[in-house]
Amino acid sequence: MSHGDHLDLEKIHALAVEARDGLPAPFDALARDVAIRIAETADPEMLDALDIDDPMELTGLYEGTPLTEKSVLDVSPEPDVIWLFREPILAEWRERGDVSLADLVGHILVHELAHHLGWSDDDIAAIDPWWE
Repeated sequence: MSHGDHLDLEKIHALAVEARDGLPAPFDALARDVAIRIAETADPEMLDALDIDDPMELTGLYEGTPLTEKSVLDVSPEPDVIWLFREPILAEWRERGDVSLADLVGHILVHELAHHLGWSDDDIAAIDPWWE
């Protein structure tokens, strides 16, 4: 058994929730409006929409309408969702070998949450320099 096998979907979800709950205000409140879902890998429709061939290339995905584009009149039956994909996350974690899984999950979550909040990649880099 490799050291990643016990890291099931619930564990990744728990790390993501912990990271979300640890965000500074006002982002913590905004983040709680977004559902966090965990899957082994992205489904074929998600990959097609992003023009990605290899599901191992996608660690997270934001699904929904960015806050910057939302109208008060928008009635969204489905909450916005941040998807985190277990297999690619674990593969990246093992490949890096120099970060904790909690840090990696947290940074992927921040990156996807940034899409919800309408941040640009430059904004993300300023808030979370880890990606540099």
